[in-house]
Amino acid sequence: MNAEIRILNVDLGERSYPIYIGSGLIGDKAIYQRHIPGRQVMVVSNETVAPLYLNKLLDGLTGFQVETVVLPDGEQFKTLEVWQTIFDALLTKRLNRQCTIIALGGGVVGDMAGFAAACYQRGIHFVQVPTTLLAQVDSSVGGKTGVNHPLGKNMIGAFYQPKCVIADTETLDTLDDRQLSAGIAEIIKYGLIDDPDLFAWLESNISRLRSRELEALCYAIERSCHDKAEVVAADEFEAGHRALLNLGHTFGHAIETGVGYGEWLHGEAVATGMCMAADLSLRLGWLAEEDANRIIDLIQKAGLPVSPPAAMDTERFLDLMAVDKKVVTGKIRLVLMEGIGNSLITEDFDSGALIETLAEYGRRYV
Repeated sequence: MNAEIRILNVDLGERSYPIYIGSGLIGDKAIYQRHIPGRQVMVVSNETVAPLYLNKLLDGLTGFQVETVVLPDGEQFKTLEVWQTIFDALLTKRLNRQCTIIALGGGVVGDMAGFAAACYQRGIHFVQVPTTLLAQVDSSVGGKTGVNHPLGKNMIGAFYQPKCVIADTETLDTLDDRQLSAGIAEIIKYGLIDDPDLFAWLESNISRLRSRELEALCYAIERSCHDKAEVVAADEFEAGHRALLNLGHTFGHAIETGVGYGEWLHGEAVATGMCMAADLSLRLGWLAEEDANRIIDLIQKAGLPVSPPAAMDTERFLDLMAVDKKVVTGKIRLVLMEGIGNSLITEDFDSGALIETLAEYGRRYV
């Protein structure tokens, strides 16, 4: 095995699995042989990623019966209708319950393929091969799978853990700058939740990440996966502590739904959501103005938006936030901040301050 490979473990008892991080891993036969129990494999990819990496993946799957399904690319296709095509392929090719689905792509592919694996014949094996920075640091780790509904993002899905995650850093070479920045948003999130040292490292190294320096990318991916794995191990099914990973997401999901899936990338919406959470925390007197400014400054330097689209007025935000998964007993539950690296989950905040953030924040950062 490549000496440069980094391996982290997500500790979930009998559902534990490794995350492999390194260059040139997509075609590593040894990894697939170790984590694919049967002989049948269905590779799920999309029309952007498949031409780039499907053949490399197939090189690592010699000896298996391999079928493929290629989905359209984009968040707007993360629907039940498109998801159904995975089952059409599985059933047409008569794959049995010992088969393994491999998700080759970004977060949309991973979420849809994982949800299909959770449901096909009541659960089959699943391997994540994320090809975007956002998927490598966030969506491929932790077992959240699902599809969107016109009324809300990720409202239909399941918790379902993969057999392993294979994060090949070579795939980031073909990632456009906008997608790269979207992934950096989730790395920033880990710093804000409970890793102030990571946040400070990002402030000093953001240009290295945006220039795709391999050492910086590997460090950021490994650190992010470590941070997320610890949270998931403590609260696999999001009964409490894991909800910290939703920092920026309640605002962000409202933006994604409100402007139409695919118009804003997930990481872009989360970035603006984190800025709005910082603004609300500041208004509540929980976050120092200096820290709020540091957050907004880093997000801007990452090439990410810091203000919501003009079409998102207060009423639209409130309507969409009210159907978010994090609403509990009719109250909006948010992840807010008491400092960089010190976040908390709460529904106990002044609703008037939330209205002020929704009404005034966007006008301050246009």
